[in-house]
Amino acid sequence: MSRPPSDELLSRLKALVGPSGWTDDPEILAPRLVEWRDRWSGATPLMLSPASTEETAAVVRLCAEAGVPLTVQGGNTGLVGGQIPQGEILLSTRRMRAIRDVDPVDDVLVAEAGVTLAEVQAAAEAAGRRFPLSLASEGTATIGGVVSTNAGGVAVLRFGTARDLVLGLEAVLPDGQIWRGLRRLRKDNTGYDLKGLLSGAEGTLGVVTAASLKLFPRPGGKATAMVGVESPEAALDLLARARQSADAGLEAFELMARQGVEFVLRNIPGHRDPLSGEPPWRVLIEIASPDPVGAGSLMESLLSGASEAGVIGDAVIAAGEAQAAALWSLRENQSAAQKPEGATWKHDISVPVSQVPRFIREASRAMSAFAPGCRISAFGHVGDGNIHFDVLRPEDGDDAAHLARRAEGQARVHDIAIALGGSVSAEHGLGVMKADEARRQKDPTEVALLMAIRTSLDPGRILNPRVLF
Repeated sequence: MSRPPSDELLSRLKALVGPSGWTDDPEILAPRLVEWRDRWSGATPLMLSPASTEETAAVVRLCAEAGVPLTVQGGNTGLVGGQIPQGEILLSTRRMRAIRDVDPVDDVLVAEAGVTLAEVQAAAEAAGRRFPLSLASEGTATIGGVVSTNAGGVAVLRFGTARDLVLGLEAVLPDGQIWRGLRRLRKDNTGYDLKGLLSGAEGTLGVVTAASLKLFPRPGGKATAMVGVESPEAALDLLARARQSADAGLEAFELMARQGVEFVLRNIPGHRDPLSGEPPWRVLIEIASPDPVGAGSLMESLLSGASEAGVIGDAVIAAGEAQAAALWSLRENQSAAQKPEGATWKHDISVPVSQVPRFIREASRAMSAFAPGCRISAFGHVGDGNIHFDVLRPEDGDDAAHLARRAEGQARVHDIAIALGGSVSAEHGLGVMKADEARRQKDPTEVALLMAIRTSLDPGRILNPRVLF
């Protein structure tokens, strides 16, 4: 059983990290104790910010010996509450800020946990390479958090999730030992994949302190387009055509319902609708090519053929980087644009790509019957089967009344996803929000295996004690 820290332990922890490595100032702590959607708020007696792996190991070792739990936090961009302490000591990775190496020959970049995703992208760019993981929160999300949650983003279609982009890790284990696994090998068939195990463990099996990340060549050119379609079925038809014509050059294929676009146009200043006719659905496509003009030619050929076949309606191809950014902004602001609209039930599900239209159809029908008048914003990475299916209260409805039915409504949406061979969490993780739901949905044998792994490494549940299994 874990217990609260004694005054003696707090003093020893402060001495370990030095004056710059701790705070209990309420004003400094306040933004670290609230999740950005305001769903979770928490408390902590102390925030520790070690400056090195060795300091992190000393902190974890001391807490493990005392039986005192820690909640680990990176950029505080998580969406399932796992990074918000509820009385635990808060361990922040914000001071581990070094990019230790960039090697364009090995195509590897080694970054510490507190480096932001945007900073990794910039360092790769400066070396003439590319780190392709991209999220709406990349200016704040940190490498430690991105790896620990196995973040996805908009380029999963081509490059995979964070786990697929990690070659090696350095981590502090729950007893304070340091695993120095910063390998750079593309092939290493010598046992269990420990880096894969810690990627997506949400800080429960170890505190990631650094990662060796895969780099890629920069594309010679990119083409970005937004097109209107009548249905998710038409979007899948277009996806098949895009895969056939662009092959590996197809990097992103994002679906958005009209409702979500309307929220952006209404609530996020500086946006305009690039398409005419208000299509019920739209797709954002990005194609890359080694050839500076090849991507544009591929995009034009794809859209021309799709238009002739009646698959798409209005379409626009970005004329430059500024227009491409404007198109992407309509997609990346989908979540932020919902906040002024009131209470929302959010879902981050995945199903087989072929089942995306059926999921949207069945979940929409179920929610319209369960919560009459609700507004549904469905959007996401349809190319890899990940849909963010958000159910907002009726326009003239009551927030409290809508939130009171959230658990039952979410369970119904999750049941539909599972029945179609899907998952209740595609890229956001389980955190505290979905742990019980995952236990309900998963095979009991799988749950037992997951719990056994955690217990073997952290029998005292020192790291992120309320998260996962």
